[in-house]
Amino acid sequence: MSQPSYLRLLPWKGPEGQPALLATDGTATPLSLLADQIERQQMASAAVIVGWARPMVGKDSKLTADELRWVASRLVESLTDVLNIAESREQRLPGYEECGE
Repeated sequence: MSQPSYLRLLPWKGPEGQPALLATDGTATPLSLLADQIERQQMASAAVIVGWARPMVGKDSKLTADELRWVASRLVESLTDVLNIAESREQRLPGYEECGE
């Protein structure tokens, strides 16, 4: 078995709300494939939520303050998921090589 080369940030929380991490060498495993699937679902959900929210927050919107807070909380949840995915993927990208190396 090869040695893990990095920790992957998973798209769910661990015990007590802590970040969940997977020690991996980049090999596809059932857990990493599940994480990939959940990330795809989170990205698709975020796109739908943004599509729904866009007209709700426009200047012609007639939403109440409570309704706007609800929309804002859904957007914040989706943005949090997307930022987590971006952070996870950034950690898995190799760094750039310096010119001449």
